Amino acid sequence: MARLRKFSAYRSLERPYTRFSKYKKLSYVRSRPVCRVVRFDVGDVTKKFDLILNLVSKSDLQIRDNAIESARQGCNRVLEKALGKGGYRIMTRIYPHHVLRENPLASGAGADRLSTGMAHSFGKSIGVAAQVMTGQPLFTVHINKENLQLARKALKAASYKVPCQCKIVTIENK
Repeated sequence: MARLRKFSAYRSLERPYTRFSKYKKLSYVRSRPVCRVVRFDVGDVTKKFDLILNLVSKSDLQIRDNAIESARQGCNRVLEKALGKGGYRIMTRIYPHHVLRENPLASGAGADRLSTGMAHSFGKSIGVAAQVMTGQPLFTVHINKENLQLARKALKAASYKVPCQCKIVTIENK
């Protein structure tokens, strides 16, 4: 399997490419890659908690689905070790709709006979990413007041996994 390219190749926002239709004639991407985010809502979804903490982006960029899943797992691990499965709720607030494409150019001996160059540069789909704007929440944690510092620690762990600077905003749940 080919190695993942550096994130800097996909960081900048481009026109959202989500064209995937059930009609073959209108679907310009042959296959849409599978989203690697396993669960978008983790923890106790029925219970009402005292506080809501949001991890908010400070810049506009794209975040690949593997980074979103990694951040969710890191946040979940910190909270689950201390509180168990019922003491919190984590919501992933972004969804990777944007299809990332790559035009693989052949290199080496005989590459001139194999490569189409930039003539047919549409590219194959290699992954999906979420487009995030400034001030948009990435993750939301619902928690009780006595576990505020633990939730801040968990969101801090998640912020290390996403490729942007983030801030943590606390809201009282009424």
